[in-house]
Parts: sequence; structure tokens; C-alpha cells
Amino acid sequence: MRLDAVIFGGGAVGLWTLDRLRAAGRSALLIESGTLGSGQTVASQGIIHGGLKYTLGGVLTRSAEKIRDMPALWRSCLAGESAPDLSACTVRSDFCHLWRTESLTSRVGMIGARVGLRVAPKTLAAGERPGVLDGCPGTVSRLDEQVIDAVSFVAALRTRNLGRLVHVPAADDVKFAVEADTVTGVSVATGAGPTLSLEPRHVVFAAGAGNADLLTRVGRETPPMQRRPLHMAMLRGDLPNFHGHCVDGAKTRITVTSQVDAAGRTVWQLGGQIAEDGVAMDGPTLVAHAERELRAVLPAVDLTDVEWATYRVDRAEEKTAGGLRPEGVRLDATGNVLTGWPTKLVLAPVLADEIVSRVAAGSAVQIAASDRELLAVLPRPDVAAPPWETADWAGGRDAAKRAA
Repeated sequence: MRLDAVIFGGGAVGLWTLDRLRAAGRSALLIESGTLGSGQTVASQGIIHGGLKYTLGGVLTRSAEKIRDMPALWRSCLAGESAPDLSACTVRSDFCHLWRTESLTSRVGMIGARVGLRVAPKTLAAGERPGVLDGCPGTVSRLDEQVIDAVSFVAALRTRNLGRLVHVPAADDVKFAVEADTVTGVSVATGAGPTLSLEPRHVVFAAGAGNADLLTRVGRETPPMQRRPLHMAMLRGDLPNFHGHCVDGAKTRITVTSQVDAAGRTVWQLGGQIAEDGVAMDGPTLVAHAERELRAVLPAVDLTDVEWATYRVDRAEEKTAGGLRPEGVRLDATGNVLTGWPTKLVLAPVLADEIVSRVAAGSAVQIAASDRELLAVLPRPDVAAPPWETADWAGGRDAAKRAA
């Protein structure tokens, strides 16, 4: 089967790229050996960042410049006004709150957060503050960064592109034929379905942490990859629907986002500095630390009967000097292989556009009618379950009691 591109990895970048290629009249398939969004996408907090955390020091950094136009682009797609149409995606909130601690550096950070952003914080009057922020000092602002349900985001793109998604039982069910820098053929054993023999003009690796293995399998050592881990804490119970960042100097001390689980319970995910610090902690220690932090920055919240859990996730990126976070998306083009990392969920459209521009540089390849019939009967990947549905909540609750 001849086609323009075969994409490996069914996360935000892979799915967005597939959608944009098809909209551009290009033939493409996406191969996934697990579930769509597994790894970084469904584990994310779903905040459509506009660069706030990169301006807390009072300087418009390169990272802030790269990301500051993203909220408007996403907002248009989520409203169904731009492609891809993501109106089926659940928007958990149209904004986040921003508040600070008592420290002088925290006040400086709040001032810095207004530097050069397309979406800048708007100071709220005392009567406009939500009750969850009672007892918090100083200025409280509203930041018009939307928060999406990452699972429904993946599901929306799955529905739009279902006929071009292929599930394989294991990564080893894909074999590559390579000559010099070019992948000349891809054999895909689909288990219950027929084996595909593909001749793609381009091969796209958009599998996050899985890119390292894919590069090895086509005989590559570059681009090298790095992992920057996070250890996230979660709590569930009778909690308000709330989304916000507590600023402490040039960092976000804690970022709170809310979800609703399958049983209708409110779940808070805790990110920011707390997730960075949690990397060196085991689960019980992180739970105890997270509870102390929440009591300090949100004194009005009742944590008496909540349950706790934690999960770990790696941010996979192209390797940088000193292991620092890349300033923006990363895309390597060697031969006909395109390898990319978005750095953040919100930058997935940027990386997808870079990939599409390279694939669309040549004449389009149309999938033959007989091959389209074959594609119609192939197995499709499901959407990954979010971390709050698979976590050991009992263990988290007991851990908090033991560590207290």
C-alpha cells in the first residue's frame, strides 16, 4: 500500500497530525500498539497554557514567545470554528485562577506574569473571588486559559479519523525495511486483521517516550532523547470544581485542576513545583507533602475526608544540554523519517503543522480503492483510561495516614 505518511504514536501530536494531513488531501495512517493518549496526553492536566509560568521572572522568555498564541488557536478549534473541529471535547473550565503566597518573591512573580502575554491575568475584586480562595493573601486574578478533559480530546480526534487508525497487539508486530537513511517499507501485523505492507513516502515518529525505541529499530542513534519525570498527587472527595495556579516567586508552587471520575466524584490533580519535588519522594511521602502544601496555599479547603493517590509520568523530549526543558517543539528530519516531540500538550498543533508542511511538499499519493477496502476491516485502538481511574486510591489514603 502506497501512501504519503505512516505515523507512529496515538497521542496529541500523532492524532493532530493525522487529522491535518487528511484535511490537506494527504494519505496517512496512524499505528498504535497500546491505547490512544496513553503516556503523557491523558496524564496531563489539560491546561491550554499561554506562557504564564515562563514570565514569572518578569522577562518574556523564548518559551513564552513560542506558546503565547496557543490559547486563541485552541479556543477556536474547541468552539468548532477552526480545524480540527474539537467541539466534541469537554472543556472543564474557560479560565484558571491565579493567586500568591505571602512571600515578597511571590508578589514579584505576580507582577512578572503580566509581561508580554496574549492572555494576561485580570485582577478580581474581592466579591469576585471563589470561596475556595478565602484566606489567601493579596491579589487574585483570572487567567483565560481553558482547561480541557484530555480523554475527551483524544476521543474527539479518534472519532474524526477512525478509518485511518490501526491497532497492533505489540510494538514488535511492526517491521521496518531500511536502506541508508530511508525507510523503504513497513510491515504491520494487526493480529485479528490482515498484515499490511506499506510503502510510505514519509515515516513520522510521534510516540513520545516510544520514539527512542522506534529510532533504534530503524538503525538510528539520533536525535537523542531525554526524560524529565513528574510525580503527580491526586485527591478525590467532596471538592469544589476549581482550576488555578499558586505563584511563589518565579515558579508555580502548585497547580490545581479538577476532573470528574466515572463515579461522579471530583478529582483534583496537583502539578507545578509539587510534582517536580515529588520525583524524589515515594508515594506516601508525596501525599503527606501535598496535603501540607494544600493546607498552606488553600486554607479554606476541607481535606478531612478526601482520598489520595499518586502517579508518575515522564515528559519525553529531544535531549538538551544539561537536561533542561527545550524552548519549543523539536523536529528532526533525516531521510524520510520525521521525529518530533511537542514539549507540551498545548504545542501539539505547532509540531503537527511543521510535520504536515514537510509531508505536503511533494505530490500527493492516493490510496488505491482495494487498499481502502482493506483498511475498513482493521482493528482500531481504544482511548486510554485516565490516571484517576486506574490509581490505587486505598493505598494513597492509607499512605497519607501513615506519613502524617
